[in-house]
Amino acid sequence: MQQYEKYRFCPVCGGTLGKKVLKSGEPVRLVCSRCQFVFYLDPKVVACVIAKIEGKIIMLKRDIPPGIGLWAIPGGGVDVGEAVPDAARRETWEEVRLNVEIASLVGVYSYPGIAAVIIVYEAHVIDGILEAADEAQEVRLFSPHNIPWDTIAFSSTKDALKDYLRNRHPEVLPYH
Repeated sequence: MQQYEKYRFCPVCGGTLGKKVLKSGEPVRLVCSRCQFVFYLDPKVVACVIAKIEGKIIMLKRDIPPGIGLWAIPGGGVDVGEAVPDAARRETWEEVRLNVEIASLVGVYSYPGIAAVIIVYEAHVIDGILEAADEAQEVRLFSPHNIPWDTIAFSSTKDALKDYLRNRHPEVLPYH
């Protein structure tokens, strides 16, 4: 099922949404037959962090779909009106109970067919006690040499970790 087939009614007036090309070269859009509201299907923005304690990368084993039982870095969806770095800090607290300071951008990741843009930062731990909190079965610290590449939940996590290691720990190369 195409993404635009999931939505049938206008969120503004309740009219029927129909498929329409608004400009040549652009994808099909959903347009209300009554009020002409254009219902854009935009990706969700996700904010994540790569942070370390004693030289080891913080990862959590997911306790919610997608990727239950697989490893990821702390992160999650950016709320409307929330700054991306603030979301990264909030999600880190919610998932592993650590307050972090954003240091630098690791990368921005997107993939065909995936309705998300993932923004990953390097962060430094300020305080807190590392523990599995919301959405995490467990948390663990991994040395750059022992990252569980075969049980990572998302391509963006793999790609961000590879970029991070390439730029900050080239001695680990080659890696998975």
